[in-house]
Amino acid sequence: MALKRKNRIEASFSMASMTDVIFLLLIFFMVTSTFVFPNAIKVNLPQSKQREVVKPLARVTIDASLNYYVSVGKSPAVKVPYEELSGYLVGARDQDPDTYFALYADESVPYREIIKILNIAGENQLPMVLATQPLKE
Repeated sequence: MALKRKNRIEASFSMASMTDVIFLLLIFFMVTSTFVFPNAIKVNLPQSKQREVVKPLARVTIDASLNYYVSVGKSPAVKVPYEELSGYLVGARDQDPDTYFALYADESVPYREIIKILNIAGENQLPMVLATQPLKE
């Protein structure tokens, strides 16, 4: 008696589709990790050991020439005279009460200029943090 072979269909799994998914995820994370708030103003931040990174909703920048710039959200930085800075910051907070501010000051900026901005924030109850860069080891 002859043995009859039954036709069996075996399911096969192709790794090509899994590889495509992995590469798409890799590209997605590489692209999204580069989304940062562009800061076109050249500022050398002081160094600190603090490791926590937060993205502020509004930024105040003081460059080495003591020019003041303010940007809210993703808008580009606007040069603002010191006399108008308080009104500008309060206006930004009034638009969004949850806004917090980061102060980016060049390391060559005198300490009194930083204190002036922190005093404006304190007088108007504006939450503000001082931005630094990681300590180079």
